[in-house]
Amino acid sequence: MNIEALYLYPVKSLAGISVDAFEIDDFGPRGDRRWMIVDSDRQFVTQRSNPELSRVKTRLEEGQALITIPGEGSFRLVPGKEQVQVRVWQDWVPAAYGSDGASAALSRFCGAELRLVYMTDDSFRRVDEQRVTEYRRVSFADGFPFLVVNRASLDELNQRLESAVDMLRFRPNVVVSGAEAWAEDHWESLQIGSITLDLVKPCSRCVMTTVDPDTGRKAPDLQPLRTLGSYRRSAEGVIFGMNGIHENTGTIALGDAISLK
Repeated sequence: MNIEALYLYPVKSLAGISVDAFEIDDFGPRGDRRWMIVDSDRQFVTQRSNPELSRVKTRLEEGQALITIPGEGSFRLVPGKEQVQVRVWQDWVPAAYGSDGASAALSRFCGAELRLVYMTDDSFRRVDEQRVTEYRRVSFADGFPFLVVNRASLDELNQRLESAVDMLRFRPNVVVSGAEAWAEDHWESLQIGSITLDLVKPCSRCVMTTVDPDTGRKAPDLQPLRTLGSYRRSAEGVIFGMNGIHENTGTIALGDAISLK
């Protein structure tokens, strides 16, 4: 097995970027989901309610996140000094407001009052303690630093669909090739060079998988979630991929060999 693709998501729920390699720091993949969008109540906003966010492109330049909003232009995201408590799922987390210009443009694009916020280095959000007993941190990702998916599993799903879907629907960090479909259900730990990833929870999927990342529209037939739910439903939900945490820091890259521990 080896790494077929790597993705980063500088802003939670905006478009991701394909990269050749990424560093792994205390949060997880460096630069991954350190930014997030909140509404006027400081609650997190995602493609679940605003599928058009998939059309807002992202990139990283010299460690800084930039976004390109259709009809509005490009904006460099810079955290300010104003601190605020924001909510992501059940967690209230200290963050810093970002640039007013980018937030105003995003608000116009979505037709709602929105703000961009940044998780600073001294902010600490704990990984789900029901799954990980160690006192580990995570960024604004849904719950864990890593999402690992298996290329063969997507291929198998696409054979059941009338119209194939792209891997981007599932927003992985690490795409594995060279394994049998759904083999990831039984993986417990992956070794990638010096990096160890412990796979601690099957990833339950939601309506975001029905959003076409190019058009920003949800599929009226609820695909691929409907088909996936017909045979991948468990007590954890409708499953595709595995959530993971890292035991150490370093760098992983395309083509790196993967072994099971």
